[in-house]
Amino acid sequence: QVPTKKLKKYEKEYQAMRESQLQQEDPMDRYKRENRRLQEASMRLEQENDDLAHELVTSKIALRNDLDQAEDKADVLNKELLLTKQKLVETEEEKRKQEEETAQLKEVFRKQLEKAEYEIKKTTAIIAEYKQESSSLYSSIEKKQSYTGAQSKVFKGKMMACKHCSDIFSKEGTLKLATISREDQGIEMDDEKDSLKKQLREMELELAQTKLQLVEAKCKIQELEHQRGALMNEIQAAKNSWFSKTLNSIKTATGTQPLQPPQATQPPKEST
Repeated sequence: QVPTKKLKKYEKEYQAMRESQLQQEDPMDRYKRENRRLQEASMRLEQENDDLAHELVTSKIALRNDLDQAEDKADVLNKELLLTKQKLVETEEEKRKQEEETAQLKEVFRKQLEKAEYEIKKTTAIIAEYKQESSSLYSSIEKKQSYTGAQSKVFKGKMMACKHCSDIFSKEGTLKLATISREDQGIEMDDEKDSLKKQLREMELELAQTKLQLVEAKCKIQELEHQRGALMNEIQAAKNSWFSKTLNSIKTATGTQPLQPPQATQPPKEST
């Protein structure tokens, strides 16, 4: 290992020795050698210049191609931007229309729902009224039947207490035709018998009318129950229709496939 100071000293000595040799050399040889060195440097510079020129041309061509591609891409992006803006405007318009349609559907559905609820309340009130009337008719029939039975017992008791009637009627209330004597029949017995028959006919007629009213009330209740079931079905169908339209409009606005509408569920039937 040689110290740095000695290396510098050796370098200076070498340079001095080289200069002295060059001064002692023939000037012609020195110029020739210098000329050769300059020619080599010139050739090297020309080669580098050619390489730089070729690289410059290649770079220009590459940059021009890149510029053309960038311009083409910019044109495509501008077209896509215009289409996107137009589509955005159309989508916003469609969204506004769908919002208006949804609002209208909500309003129609609300009105239909209010109307159906009113009809259901009205029908329920009528059914309750008819049920109350039916209950009162049942109780009236039971009272009339009990009253008729009591009256029948009273009539039977009166007939059994009457000497003439006991000879005519049996304990079950049937006539004893075989034992009736024309001499024993009088005007008073005929009047009493006619009165009793008339009262029985009136009671039977009133009972038949009451039963007829009860049957009519049952038919009306059943008809109202069917109407209420139909109203419930219409309400459920309206709900499903509105729900399906709303989902389809939302899916259409977002660009996806619409959902299938849900199956309408039948409300449970009430016993009549």
